[in-house]
Amino acid sequence: MHAGAESAAVAAEPGQVVVQHGVEQHGVDTIPEAERASRPRDVVGILWGGNLALSVAVFGWLVVLYGLGWWASVSAVLVGTAVGALAVTPLALLGYRSGTNNSVTSGAYFGVRGRLVASVIGLLLCLGYVALTVWTGGEAIVAGLDRATGAEESPVALAVGYLVIAVAVSAVAVYGFRWLVLVNKLLVPLVGGVMLLVVVALWGSFDASYAGTPDEYLLGGFWPTWLLAALTAGVAGPVSYVTQTGDWTRYISPRRHRPGRLLGAMFLGLFVGLIIPTLFGAFVSVISLDPDSFVAGVIDAVPSWLLLPFVLAAVVGSLGQGGMNLYSMGLDLDAILPRLTRTQSTIAVAVVATALVLLGEFVFSAEAAVTTFVVVLTSLATPWAAVTMIGYLRTGGRFDEPSLQVFNRRETGGAYWFRAGWNIDAVVAWFAGSAVGVLSNSTDSWTGPIAEAAGGIDVSFVTSAVVASVVYLALVALRPGAHAPSKGASA
Repeated sequence: MHAGAESAAVAAEPGQVVVQHGVEQHGVDTIPEAERASRPRDVVGILWGGNLALSVAVFGWLVVLYGLGWWASVSAVLVGTAVGALAVTPLALLGYRSGTNNSVTSGAYFGVRGRLVASVIGLLLCLGYVALTVWTGGEAIVAGLDRATGAEESPVALAVGYLVIAVAVSAVAVYGFRWLVLVNKLLVPLVGGVMLLVVVALWGSFDASYAGTPDEYLLGGFWPTWLLAALTAGVAGPVSYVTQTGDWTRYISPRRHRPGRLLGAMFLGLFVGLIIPTLFGAFVSVISLDPDSFVAGVIDAVPSWLLLPFVLAAVVGSLGQGGMNLYSMGLDLDAILPRLTRTQSTIAVAVVATALVLLGEFVFSAEAAVTTFVVVLTSLATPWAAVTMIGYLRTGGRFDEPSLQVFNRRETGGAYWFRAGWNIDAVVAWFAGSAVGVLSNSTDSWTGPIAEAAGGIDVSFVTSAVVASVVYLALVALRPGAHAPSKGASA
């Protein structure tokens, strides 16, 4: 256990996670075998319950806002999510094999200091999604009260709503993994049941033949707009978890659970967990589209008898999505600043995420802000995932666990020291893929030259992965000795 741990842990029985006084004690240290008592189905529960939130449903609103019709929206979400889930699922093996989170595990390929690339990517991804959760959850409280009482929305009321969500989400994240599993299991029937009631209540107003607004496609044509929707509301969802999967799978023992079961659970959790809330968002937006606020459109559409249950479900749903991302943010900051405890790191990033919302970064021009952060961060995360999985396959998924923790112990050396703690070739490959990915982005505010050459289509997911993979494999072929651990890694 690294220096940031708050006290010594004790052994757990199967099915339990080690906590003391209700708060998880582990940071990014390696989880001992005796405490790796989680199961693959817990991953399904986390991803299903954690994604039943308005901050995920908002991506269905985006697709309709782009101008697509119902069936075009459905196909974009299904295809994009399937592609993203297939690409991200293998990353579940990292934490499962190493016993620590994905950022620290990537030190085996990027170097024990180079793995900070993953920590920063993870922080940025989770920061955006936590901010979305605070924004949508807080707005649901205020908009619901306004409709029920006839009061007008005010900046002060919104600030209070945001703070309520931020505090509640922080509590779940601070208590740690055990609470994530428990809360998200409860959210599936509670929030999922309310969403189903909303669908039933609004079914009479739904028109499956809704064709969208072809004369107002966001990128001017159907296919560029459809592919942008497939990226932002499909691929980007699973990709946002590339650095997070190990946060949960590190508690699953390879000695007790086969990798095939874990991979199946991860795909099922990602695919089903993301398409349900996203399609819910598109369904409601087809009926009641508010171009300025997804939450306002939903609150207006929900019948009066469902208003209170829906607002409560929106608040409770925020606990799963926000808690899951904030927990990972705390681990990422803990990995960057090992002197901080996981609890201190979690509180610090919660303050930053809430400040981002209060400053209006996600409230002003919501469509442009969300779209931009999603496509840019996907362009950064995808090449990292490509390099990491190539490294995993090259080494057969074997790790020298003590060497992964060198940076956390503020030491030097070990199997993954490479050059001053950095594997420059891996970092160069990631940077090349990221640069090409950003140049391949196509949104209403930025179209890169590669996207322009592709007819205005955002091809960043493909180009960033291909370039990073080709560059990394070429550098490995040129300098194979530079990528070999300095001593034999253990299985």
